[in-house]
Amino acid sequence: MATSPPIPRVLSTNVAEMRLIVLGGQPTKTGIYKHPVEGPQLVHDHQLGDDRQGDYSVHGGEHKAVYAYSRQDYEWWESELGRELEPGTFGDNLTVVGIDASEALVGERWRIGTTLLEISEPRVPCSKLAYRMEDPKFVKRFARALRPGAYLRIIEEGELEAGQEIEVVERPGHDVSMRMISRAFFGERELIDRILTAERLSGQWRADLTRRRGGS
Repeated sequence: MATSPPIPRVLSTNVAEMRLIVLGGQPTKTGIYKHPVEGPQLVHDHQLGDDRQGDYSVHGGEHKAVYAYSRQDYEWWESELGRELEPGTFGDNLTVVGIDASEALVGERWRIGTTLLEISEPRVPCSKLAYRMEDPKFVKRFARALRPGAYLRIIEEGELEAGQEIEVVERPGHDVSMRMISRAFFGERELIDRILTAERLSGQWRADLTRRRGGS
């Protein structure tokens, strides 16, 4: 007898206090070390709960307010790395189950608790993730895996917490997923024209992919 797929839900909510690390010989602030927290988390001002970021050009702000990563991708990485990984290891604010964040579409909307979130763009790995994973080659490894997860922008502020269901209340008619954008970013330029048809693609990504399409 076939089993029903798991109901999409939030497995863990994760936040970080600011840390100072030494990166490239320079002291650098980071919020990559996230840990699970219990209870309702306020989602407002482009962040979740008491989460803090070290560099708002790569995490935080309007289009990168909340980062979601799927438990199925955690399981894949655990197999690859040969060790267990705690929620928040990838800098995710929401560790989710029953839904593939990397296959979420630009403009797809998730209702969680009293919040309404919208899928905006994929994760591009940075040196802080490599530092967190204690592997200087992890940036390239993460990119090759094509399991980017998804950043979300806040459409309606509110509260959410671990255990709550994720209701996909809107799914656009296009097929531009987080994984597709990552494929284009890391070399498959033939996908760019297709991606640019997604109306809710952020201006920064639209400009960057347009440049890449032109070969500059």
